Amino acid sequence: MAHGLENQHNRARRAHSTRTESPPMSTPVAHDTAAEQDPIEAIIPHIPVVLPVVGAVLIFLLAFIAVSMA
Repeated sequence: MAHGLENQHNRARRAHSTRTESPPMSTPVAHDTAAEQDPIEAIIPHIPVVLPVVGAVLIFLLAFIAVSMA
């Protein structure tokens, strides 16, 4: 039984030695700010078009429901 535990220990040590270590989370990493874009800022230019269209569709659906119930 000790032989089996020794094999497991050796296997784990080999797997650990071949694995590349990542830097700790506190290490500062340079980010490419030109490639990053906030998703909210990507939507903002479309708001003047999308908001009235959604409002018109909502009014149409409410009117359709009111007429069909009457």
